[in-house]
Formats: sequence, structure tokens, C-alpha cells
Amino acid sequence: MYHTVSFAFRNEDASIMTIDSVGWQNVSHAKYRCSSDARPDYGHVVFQYTLSGQGYLDIDGQTFPLPKGHALIVKVSEEHCYYYKEDSTEPWEFVWINIRGEEANRIWNLIIEKEGHVIKRSPDSPLIQQLWNIIRLINQEKVTDRYQLSVQVYQWLLILVRSSRDREKDIGALSVTTIEKCKQFIRENYDSPITLDLLAEHCEINKHYLCRLFQRSEQTSPLAYLKDRRIEAALTMLRTTELPVFQIGRKCGFESPSYFGKVFRQYMSMSPTEYRLNKLEFPYDAIYYE
Repeated sequence: MYHTVSFAFRNEDASIMTIDSVGWQNVSHAKYRCSSDARPDYGHVVFQYTLSGQGYLDIDGQTFPLPKGHALIVKVSEEHCYYYKEDSTEPWEFVWINIRGEEANRIWNLIIEKEGHVIKRSPDSPLIQQLWNIIRLINQEKVTDRYQLSVQVYQWLLILVRSSRDREKDIGALSVTTIEKCKQFIRENYDSPITLDLLAEHCEINKHYLCRLFQRSEQTSPLAYLKDRRIEAALTMLRTTELPVFQIGRKCGFESPSYFGKVFRQYMSMSPTEYRLNKLEFPYDAIYYE
């Protein structure tokens, strides 16, 4: 089946980030070449994801194949060219989005620094599904308002950033289960004495391996995660109860009032009593460190 649907949007509003063009295409001839030196959309960014077949990207003196499940991510201001080879065995089918706006360029820099100009995502990933949703909104629901489209683009970009960060934490299903088991135990027992040995025993793994897994997944240690949960609970109790400060510290797992005060000051730059009274600067019933 031959697919082709594409949409372009033209306006002079440079105050927001929005779509320049988006579409779904299937090419099978070597005339398809997108070279940065022949483009008028300088300052834009492009994401192009392969559904089937294969394309190629030339950038930074290298050639990258773009097979199924891979996407190019380039800034038009960079010297590059992506294209279809005439000797390919099947057409190159892809979806793409071209975005204009300074924030898009900033996010592109983040992704390229982490993953390079070619990234891999599953066809059923939230990133690709949201791109299909944008195409559907335009094609079927006839959404063309630039502000509505800007909202969709921001959502898509947030998914892109999150998926890139989640890939850094890709540690396998079994390890994810172990980390969640550890986190749940901490959340349910932060008011009790908890040691690294106890956490490792609960998770049935070596404590050093637990620390490595936790650091890779959460970018923090199990005991730092525990301290965050204890402080969160203390902050809430200080604002929502009349309990004395020393009792709150004890209920949140701190072994002494002095240690509670020391740790609390590290987080809030004030004592627990000062926080309880200072409702103008921190008018919140709860603060989270996730």
C-alpha cells in the first residue's frame, strides 16, 4: 500500500514553538534527498522515524543507516543529508515532524548529546504513538490552530526527553522489579530503622549490587532515597499536625532530634520549627523530592 499524507503550516508567529510540517510518507526513488544546504527552513529541527525499509543519514563525516525502528534527529542548521538509495530492496516508509522554535533546538541539543543523531524507539512506544496522534488530529479532526498544535508538540517533546532519560535507566525487567521492591519497602517503612543490609536482605541481592542498580535506575542511592522520603513525611507533619518537633523526627525515622535538625537544615536551610512557622516562603502542605 502506498502511503502519503503531509501537512505544512505557515505563519509569522515566532513567539511559540510549533509544527512546520508533519507527515507519513513512502519513497522508492533515489530523487528523494534532503540536504541541509538546499533547505529554506534554517533554524528548524527534524525527526524522521523509519516504519519499514531503510534510509541513510550523512552527518559529521559518517553515514548512518536508518532501518526500521530508528529515527534521525537533526538540526537544519547542521550540515547533513538524508536520502533513499536506488539499490534498496524495498521502499523507505517513515513518519516525520519538522518543528520550529528555540526550545526545540535546545531539546535537540540534549538528545543529540545523550544518544547521537540516530535514536532507536519501538513502534508502539509513547513517542511514536504521540506522533501518530498529531498526524491523526490534523488529518481526521482537522486541527490546524497553531496554539493547539503547539500544545501537542510540547507534549511530544516531553515524551522524547523522558524516553531518552529512561533509556539511561534501562536495566532489564528483573532489575526494575527489584528496584521497585526496594522503593516500596522504603516508602512503607521509612519510620523504622533501615540499613543497607536490611534492604539487600529484603530484595534478596548483594548490597553492593543493589546500590549499583539503584544508582543507575534512580540516579541516587537507596539510603539517600530513604532520607528523601523521611524528609517529605516530616515536612507534611510539620504543616498538618501539632506534634512536637522531636516526636515528628522520631516518627519519620530519625534516631535523635539533633540529627533530625541537621538533616532538615541540609534540605531546607532552616530548622524544623522555622519551617513550621514560615508559611509565606513555603506555603505548601507537602513537598516531594522525586
